[in-house]
Amino acid sequence: MSDNMNEKQSKRLKILRPEEIKNIYGTPIFTPEDRTYFFMLDKPELKLLENFHSIRTKVYFILQLGYFKAKKQFFKLEAQSINDDFQYILKSFFKNDKDDIYTIGIISKRTRIKQQKIILNLFQFKKCRTEEKNSLQEIALTAATFCNKPIFIFKELMNYLAKMKISIPGYSFMQDTVGKAINHEQLRLTGLLKKHLTNRDIVLLQNLIDNSPRLYNITQIKREPKDFSFNEIKQEIVRGEQISELYRLAQQILLKFKISNESIKYYASLVDYYSVYKLKQLNKWTGYLYLLCYIYTRFQKVHDNLLNTLIYSTRRYKNEAKRLAKEQIYEQYKENSQNIQKAGEVFEIFLDDNTDPRTTFHEIQLKIFTILNRNDLEKLTNQFTNQPTIDEAALQWEFIDKFASRFKRYLRPIILSVDFNSSRVKEPLIEAVDFIKNAFTKRKSLTQYSDEVLPMGFIPPNIKNYLYIRNSEGRKELAVNRYEFLVYQLLWTGLESGDIYCYDSIRFRSFEEYLIGDEEWGQKDFLIELAGLSIFNQPIEEHLATLKNVLEARIESVNQHISSGENQAIKLKKGRDSGTKWLLPVDTSENTDDGTYSIFDEIPSIEITQILQYVNKKCGFLDNFVHVLGRYTKQKQDNRLLIASLIAWGTNMGLGRMGEISDVDFPTLLSTSDNFIRLETLKAANDCVSNAISKLPIFEQYNIENVIYSSSDGQKYETSISTFNSRHSSKYFGLKKGIVSYSTVANHIPINAQIIGANEHESHCVFDNLYNNSTTIQPGAIL
Repeated sequence: MSDNMNEKQSKRLKILRPEEIKNIYGTPIFTPEDRTYFFMLDKPELKLLENFHSIRTKVYFILQLGYFKAKKQFFKLEAQSINDDFQYILKSFFKNDKDDIYTIGIISKRTRIKQQKIILNLFQFKKCRTEEKNSLQEIALTAATFCNKPIFIFKELMNYLAKMKISIPGYSFMQDTVGKAINHEQLRLTGLLKKHLTNRDIVLLQNLIDNSPRLYNITQIKREPKDFSFNEIKQEIVRGEQISELYRLAQQILLKFKISNESIKYYASLVDYYSVYKLKQLNKWTGYLYLLCYIYTRFQKVHDNLLNTLIYSTRRYKNEAKRLAKEQIYEQYKENSQNIQKAGEVFEIFLDDNTDPRTTFHEIQLKIFTILNRNDLEKLTNQFTNQPTIDEAALQWEFIDKFASRFKRYLRPIILSVDFNSSRVKEPLIEAVDFIKNAFTKRKSLTQYSDEVLPMGFIPPNIKNYLYIRNSEGRKELAVNRYEFLVYQLLWTGLESGDIYCYDSIRFRSFEEYLIGDEEWGQKDFLIELAGLSIFNQPIEEHLATLKNVLEARIESVNQHISSGENQAIKLKKGRDSGTKWLLPVDTSENTDDGTYSIFDEIPSIEITQILQYVNKKCGFLDNFVHVLGRYTKQKQDNRLLIASLIAWGTNMGLGRMGEISDVDFPTLLSTSDNFIRLETLKAANDCVSNAISKLPIFEQYNIENVIYSSSDGQKYETSISTFNSRHSSKYFGLKKGIVSYSTVANHIPINAQIIGANEHESHCVFDNLYNNSTTIQPGAIL
């Protein structure tokens, strides 16, 4: 019997780590502050306590009540684990009673169940019985269509339990429920694949992972451009063309599947995580599903890369033209200022009283030209008489003409590969883009079209004059190079503002793409109820008024605590003229003579390897670095090699340098790094360390009124090699390139991070970092 039970448990889905299971399902371990909070009884609870006569049953009632407040479930109370809480309750509530109880006894099952019913009624909760379990299974099935990650479905079930006030069922039930939902979703999707995939579709998908003389096709498609160079972008366009047919197939099929973008992204990520060998070991229909989702997201990423290149290159040419124009204006002013000095010498000739009256004007003219030649004098005369202003914009467009061969080579392939759209029905810019694409497809030059044929409606009035130049006959004619560059420039600004978008993109898609369709919105009441967003049914004015009242009450409370002196962390100081000021008290008792703290001088230096070994001993984070093949592997995990590889990458030393200065050769380090270190394992190891730190007593000292606060910021790093995220930023990198490591910190622990370009707005990543936080640390507020 026990063997069957163990076998069944081993087959169950692993959703939570052991420490997470203990945190949710284990008997609460209270600190002294927790005991004061959870075992404090209000008037209704004290009245319910009177239903029990003996001290033992009353103590058990307070125990069960406090534990339920903390975790919304009941526990089988064991003497050893609750003894501290038991003694605390005795001293707090029954220290004057004659009946002394020194040990924990056992109460009857009937009394225990009676207490649980009273507690459930007190908080208007109900136990998770058959009806509630059936509802949970339905919720799990629905959640699985949005995202097939086990932890996501588990969290949705926990949210539903909290919302419906249902006590948390056992972990084994949750495992079975989540596992069944995932299997059901997998069967649903693979069943649809079998129905909709043709033999040709299967051949195309199979070609991605079939053996080939060189790299697997899917491995080649996974490659992304390193920078914005012409060859890298050209290869990216080729990769997009290779998977375009499969992408159109994925568009059609995934739409019929009614699968969420989050699920598509999750299935696609598995192709990145798994090696081709592992993909082949999967059920073939499951493998096809993952490949379809990957092609879908990869094709969109191709368009993101191309549009980023369009923006980057257009901005680069525009800024270069602006810089050169400013330099030319400076040179002209510099030349004019030198000529003005010479003009002073010319004027002195006319004021010279010693000049012979018989001197002819021709002689004076020749003397003047020895000081200032005729051309320079004509320029200076025009400057004095006409006072023309130098048109910087005109100079910029002249330099754009000089860049024509360069920007055509870079940008034309991109504009031919991307379909642009606009929210306006007839957008003049889109008409111009379509016209240019049609001309280039026919291998025609824009010079072959007259001005009447070329679309002109998109040209701003203040720029139109700059698009015309005078030909050799003195007539104005359209400069087609400037016309073409203006199209690219307006596409750049339109993409960044959201007026122009691309359906086959992730970053540059239309805002409407993120919204549900009109047909689904017709069932908004059901959707709002399903999502648990009942607040949407409340008028916005009422909601804002409620929030305003809450905010004002809190501000008033905070000010009252400060003014009364209850908040000792803030000191008030009355000024002579400016009224009362507040300041933070500074403790200088540990300061040295020069005003600095000396605490760190007392701490001995420790090697980083010792730190990593100690941390691994405490939380086992190195166990998360599993081999990429999973099993049947020749190379076993070696913590020594792992630590060496992690230090090499973490310090930016590199494996080559680490191999030179250590007793481990480079090939061994390279093999260890390739087999064990990847995004999946790094994230799991980081989460393991973060979760372990959060269990230390110091973690809660950072809380503010039992709330975990988080903040996000980016650190700028210069890149020694070119990457696609590398951007120029004179403020941070001077003339070089760099990236931004954008991280989110909760209390003092980093819980998530991502690499972004130095040109991206950091605020756009706040939600991504919080939503994709996979640690057990859940911030309650953002600073």
